This record gives sequence, C-alpha cells and structure tokens, in this order.
Amino acid sequence: MKRRILLASVLATPALAQARHITLSSTTSTEQSGLFGHILPLFREATGITVRVVALGTGQALDVARRGDADVLLVHDRAAEERFVAEGFAKRRHHVMFNDFVIIGPAADPARIGGLRDAPVALKRIAEARAPFISRGDRSGTHAAELRLWRIAGLDPLTGRGAWYREVGQGMGAALNTAAALNAYAVADRGTWLSFRNRQALRVVVEGDARLFNQYGIMLVNPQRHPSVKAAEGQLFIDWVLSPAGQAAIAGYRIGGEQLFFPNATQAEPG
Repeated sequence: MKRRILLASVLATPALAQARHITLSSTTSTEQSGLFGHILPLFREATGITVRVVALGTGQALDVARRGDADVLLVHDRAAEERFVAEGFAKRRHHVMFNDFVIIGPAADPARIGGLRDAPVALKRIAEARAPFISRGDRSGTHAAELRLWRIAGLDPLTGRGAWYREVGQGMGAALNTAAALNAYAVADRGTWLSFRNRQALRVVVEGDARLFNQYGIMLVNPQRHPSVKAAEGQLFIDWVLSPAGQAAIAGYRIGGEQLFFPNATQAEPG
C-alpha cells in the first residue's frame, strides 16, 4: 500500500520530477534485447525521471553497484544477487521477470545435439566432438549459467581445453557475432537471440530444459552503504517496474510477435 501511495503521488505531480534521473546498472541482455528502449520512455513519461543505463555483464554490474556508482540494479544471477543482499549492499531483491536460455549452433550441427531437451548432455556432446563453442567469459549472468551447466555435465571446459572453446570476454551481442563468424555453438539468453540479426547459419538447437530458466531480479542499492544513492527516485522506478503498469510494459515488448520477457513480480520475495 505504501508503494502505491508513493507512486501515485509522483504520477499526480510529474512536474516535481522534472530533470531528475537515476543510474541503473543492468545486463547487456536487457539493453541489447531492446527492452529498455521500450519501457524506459514509458517510465519517464509517467514520472519525468530519466533512467541512465550502465549495461554490463551481471558480475560487472554488481561491482558498479557495490561501488555506489548506481542507484538501482537489475540483473540475472540469483545466487550473486542474494550474496549482494547478504553483504548489505541492498536490503531486498524482487523478482521482476523471466525468460530462458537457449543453446544456439550451426545448422549443420556437428555435435548432433539438435532437439535435445537436456542442456548438460548437449554440452558434453559438444566437448566430445570438440565443436567450436563461444563463451562470453565475462562474469555475466549468462556466463554463470553456462558454467553451471558445464558443472552439471561433469566437465570443466577451461581444463585441457583446445581451440574449440573460446572466451570472448564481451557481451551477448559480441559473443553471438563471434559464434556466427565461426559457425560455433553458444549459450544465449532468448531475448538477445530474438533481437539478433546477424544469425547467418546459426539457429536454436537446444531449448526447453528447466535448467535453462532465466530469472531477473531488481534491487535498490542500500543508501546506508552509499549516501549518494538516489533512494527516493530509485525506489519509484522499482515500484513502477513491479506495478501493473510496469509489468504490462514488460509483457508488451515483442519482436516479430514473440514475447521476450515474462513478468512475475507477483512472486517477489518477502524481505
């Protein structure tokens, strides 16, 4: 109720919010998928508050927030997010939305994994075939998810790896461009894949495994740790994202008629 009253107050008096802005530390997947280009103008129209996005891999986005160089954090590595809260850099995290990861690869599919619904088995076959694989290698949420799948498969691609496994140390778009150029496999978030245009011979080869679920969370950086945090404006953004209007805006973002993100703020964690 308090959240609704505060948000309604700002919506009723948008002139008070003119020229205000916040810094949002987030992932390349939310930026490169085009989601922010869709929802942030709606938030600005409602409140007069501009959101400046710093788009990095989740690990780097968390580092930015730890330094107090962001007001709000929206990322997708739940274990890392919970550590961020436990360390006192935020008081609470909320579910925002979800989609899934997919394994993309060349149409020729040299590892013969097309149609599998078991992602770790697919990665094991890629390793056995020594088929080219591109890893983001950037401490992002996608990179963390990829490494979890390798561990489930009982493999460490960094041990005794050959030329088949390559880390690019860059965002999802750059990793997909490299995979397209080398006709290689990669783990990608579906949102960025749907917005990616340089597919060449790449296609989705593995999807549907429950372990490919991709949850996003949002947090206000703790102003008690960093007094420079714009707590009021940052909380307004979080409230809007979690509100029916914000959730509808997320659900309404589509490419080619396909929904990229699925809001689930109703499952926000107590805290």
